[in-house]
Amino acid sequence: QVQLVESGGGLVQAGGSLRVSCAASGRPLSRYAVGWFRQAPGKEREYVGSINRSGGATYITDSVKGRFTISRDNDKNTVYLQMNSLKVEDTAVYYCAADPTGVRPDGVMPYWGKGTLVTVSP
Repeated sequence: QVQLVESGGGLVQAGGSLRVSCAASGRPLSRYAVGWFRQAPGKEREYVGSINRSGGATYITDSVKGRFTISRDNDKNTVYLQMNSLKVEDTAVYYCAADPTGVRPDGVMPYWGKGTLVTVSP
């Protein structure tokens, strides 16, 4: 099975940018569609977006559309979430999740990383 590790989180000022990564080991990440989810303090987990196995198709949820993009480098076994024009309300733990058949926005996914914290200050 695949193991996922997120990295790249940190503290950034509102309006800034950050790129978080999801690195895979154990199996080629090219076999999996990957989704990004986030959970803010005291809130439910939220679907952010997803990318198919080849990287040819992505989906970004409306609340971050135009600011966030997802990409992947299968040679590096890594998926990226580029976050621009960050807002305080983007503060959350960001998780990646993988499934060979596709990403479910409800979060019912077999493989998860442990998350990386993104904090956006005013």
